[in-house]
Amino acid sequence: MPAGTLYRGREGMWSWVAHRVTGVLIFFFLFVHVLDTALVRVSPEAYDTVVATYKSPIVALLEYGLVAAILFHALNGLRVIAVDFWIKGARYQKQMLWTVVGLWVVLMIGAIYPVLGHAAREVFGS
Repeated sequence: MPAGTLYRGREGMWSWVAHRVTGVLIFFFLFVHVLDTALVRVSPEAYDTVVATYKSPIVALLEYGLVAAILFHALNGLRVIAVDFWIKGARYQKQMLWTVVGLWVVLMIGAIYPVLGHAAREVFGS
């Protein structure tokens, strides 16, 4: 590689990074979930305390982040499978990525819209 050049990345690199990041986030959630569920065998009171901390707006927001991560990871995983096993997959990988992103946005709006509507009714009354 000539001196002074830098790979700035394109869609393929950023989808690779997003796929790895969402995979790590999902793994972290599963790890914490197993730990807090196992806590019920050690101390039911401690388990109740931990579960009570989950009933906060911040955790609700994190749950939407988890849904976003799982949804993107799943859709992008299907794209990766298509690139690897479809003979024309590499040729259409960029179009498939933008399809995944568009589908992800539509589904996330569909997931968040009812919550925003409920929040607006709570705030503004109706």
